[in-house]
Amino acid sequence: MKPETLAVHAGGAIDAATGAVVPPIHLATTFEHPPDAGEITGYLYGRYANPTQDRLEAALAALDGGAKALAFASGMAAGAALMQNLPAGSHLLLADDTYFAFRKLLATSAARWGLEWSLVDMSDPVAVRAALRPSTRCLWAETPSNPLLKVSPVAELATIAREAGARLVVDATFATPLLLSPLALGADVVLHSTTKYLGGHSDVMGGALVFARDDEWSAAVFETRKLQGAIAHPLASWMVLRGLRTLAPRMDWHCRHAAAVAHFLASHPRVERVHYPGLGSHPQHAIARQEMRGYGGMLSLEVHGGRAAALAVAAALKLFTNATSLGGFESLVEHRQSTEGPESTTPPSLLRLSVGLEHPDDLIADLEEALGAA
Repeated sequence: MKPETLAVHAGGAIDAATGAVVPPIHLATTFEHPPDAGEITGYLYGRYANPTQDRLEAALAALDGGAKALAFASGMAAGAALMQNLPAGSHLLLADDTYFAFRKLLATSAARWGLEWSLVDMSDPVAVRAALRPSTRCLWAETPSNPLLKVSPVAELATIAREAGARLVVDATFATPLLLSPLALGADVVLHSTTKYLGGHSDVMGGALVFARDDEWSAAVFETRKLQGAIAHPLASWMVLRGLRTLAPRMDWHCRHAAAVAHFLASHPRVERVHYPGLGSHPQHAIARQEMRGYGGMLSLEVHGGRAAALAVAAALKLFTNATSLGGFESLVEHRQSTEGPESTTPPSLLRLSVGLEHPDDLIADLEEALGAA
């Protein structure tokens, strides 16, 4: 089936007890079991598994073409569980534009987990090969990346990882399963912050991992989730599952609206640079055309005049709300450097835009007025 059809139907079996088309939310924290707990064949305790979460995981596995999916309380929880289950002594090679919170997590925790890590431009396979170490066991790509919208060649990175005896993890939060299929291109694991496009309404937090194989790594990550309590709440699972049902039409609008905004900004004299894979000027536009089914709803721009000018533009916007996160129905703007803090490597003149479902003409008019007023 096509991804659009899977998004509507996966994990959506009719409720056997009532015939309800919409699945129930199972809020129970505990379940009846035989006196001998070793004989359990179903559910035991909410921290282990939950019927609502199982539906979401089935849907996510189907959408990404994976053998196993695990839902988490957040994208950070999902990524942390994956990192903690790399063998001690492993070297983790990450994209230089990896989400700043993952970099901060490694800076504070990698040594305690027995890991080494370094950054490289994952859009450059030559640089990736040069950065490999004998102990490299994981390549961590993010495509498109946050906030510079770099695009990594997933198929080529998968080959590099395989030859090095490493696993390839792809954070596809910006792309979603509708625009990119990392597992089909050779990746081992896909990471999603389901808080973003998969939920789609800025009202639920979650994360997910989808594994190409249900093997010892996925089993170890499951055990970590169970013991650390990073499981997704049943209500959150239900809300993300609901969000999946409209993912395809939402992504279509996000992509079209972002493309219109990007082309407007690319020709504006106040804008120094636009980062959007759908532009022919984007350094990895050819890779995006080859491996993606659309260019997404995220873009960033660098404003002439530096930090002060960027902040003035952000303050002058009316339809774009100054807020963090992304992927909701509403358009957001964020000055990433100030959000990330003093250790940020993001250009001070950069504003990140999450382009929503408003009419693109109105969004462009808002940007035109703000760029003229600032």
